[in-house]
Amino acid sequence: MTTGTPSSGFDLGKLLAERGGERYALHSRYLNHQLPRMLHTIGFDKVYQRAEGAYFWDEHGEDYLDMLAGFGVCGLGRHHPVVRQALHDVLDAGLADLTRFDCPPLPGLLAEQLLLHSPHLDRVFFCNSGTEAVESALKFARYATGRRRVLYCEHAFHGLTTGALSVNGETGFRTGFDPLLPDTPVPLGDLEALRRELRKGDVAALIVEPIQGKGVHEAPRGYLAAAQELLHRSKALLIVDEVQTGLGRTGDFYAYQHEEGVEPDIVAVAKALSGGYVPVGAAVTKGWIFEKVYSSMDRVLVHSASFGSNAQAMAAGLATLAVMRDEKVVENARVTGELLKKRLTALVDQYELLHDVRGRGLMIGIEFGRPRSLKLRSGWSMLQAARKGLFAQMVVVPLFQRHRILTQVSGDRLEVIKLIPPLIIGEAEVDRFVRAFVDVMDDAHRGSGLMWDFGRTLIRQAVNNR
Repeated sequence: MTTGTPSSGFDLGKLLAERGGERYALHSRYLNHQLPRMLHTIGFDKVYQRAEGAYFWDEHGEDYLDMLAGFGVCGLGRHHPVVRQALHDVLDAGLADLTRFDCPPLPGLLAEQLLLHSPHLDRVFFCNSGTEAVESALKFARYATGRRRVLYCEHAFHGLTTGALSVNGETGFRTGFDPLLPDTPVPLGDLEALRRELRKGDVAALIVEPIQGKGVHEAPRGYLAAAQELLHRSKALLIVDEVQTGLGRTGDFYAYQHEEGVEPDIVAVAKALSGGYVPVGAAVTKGWIFEKVYSSMDRVLVHSASFGSNAQAMAAGLATLAVMRDEKVVENARVTGELLKKRLTALVDQYELLHDVRGRGLMIGIEFGRPRSLKLRSGWSMLQAARKGLFAQMVVVPLFQRHRILTQVSGDRLEVIKLIPPLIIGEAEVDRFVRAFVDVMDDAHRGSGLMWDFGRTLIRQAVNNR
């Protein structure tokens, strides 16, 4: 059978036209039924028709500013023309892909480009996601050191597969999935706690996010370099999780590069490397680690991924890195992030419910806290008694429903909104977000109105869910 003109009766456009309207019903029936339920509850159940750059458009032609970027996946926004064309080109090329017993050029070319941004690292293992990159890092570290225990930081998030879950600092994700791998949490920035664990002599590695996604907490200045020294002195490894912070998110290619002297043994990357299209992850390591793991021809497939290094993912990654270079994406993230953070920080003294603005580049956390005035304290206390995190959700909803801006809280039971927009946004998007945020804060500080009505709805739901 030849593969020229398609002869099948399958027509994707027709299928979407006929059944696209069933999207929420299909999810309710066949997929995670709690997702449509949650979206209906908070009024996020929109029907989006298309997306481009940092915007979505719904069925009525209304635009929505995306300040979430698919949890960081769409670093270049949606449907960047260069990445899109690269995928057309690689499909049209009809490459002999995934033969498993050859060495195609695209993985080597992408590894070469990625290593240009990764000084002191030598080799790359390609997989399909951030959690797979973390799984690879954990396996490599344990094998290379001959030890089994991995340290991680409290409140960390590294993924949801079993190995990655073992180094996840959020108990809500871990509960009910035990037993996990040997692990021990240490506080982010606490070098003495790290020393205590290393003295036991069984630690393979410490895995750490330079900026924690949950709550947007940055590692204290000097912590990574000092931790690295302690680890290496104990013959343990430093694994840096750059799945969300990497590829320009914080205003440098990797977030650990903001600190001098940090040379991780393994770096996990994913999300933005995909160009927003094809899943791709990578564990970038020092050469001696690969030499231990893949120590002979007998071990050539000791760690692999069925779809790792596929041509579409590699083409998307190459195009993404080219766009980042040609369009100065990392520099834009730094400059635009500084502007956004500066304008939001200026509001802290203006609103008593706004307690902190932190982060780096285009990874910014907005934290809310207990107000001073009696008028606002009563409402705040009711929300906290029902469930911590409800006020932040009260801000997210009007930003979306009133101003058509998509944001989300940075973790369960946290009064923090995390902004991780596409790295291509500029001053116009900063203006739109800040204007909307000011409007919502003005409303919240009146102590009554639609926001607080919605808050009471959230309280009822939280109480009913107990």
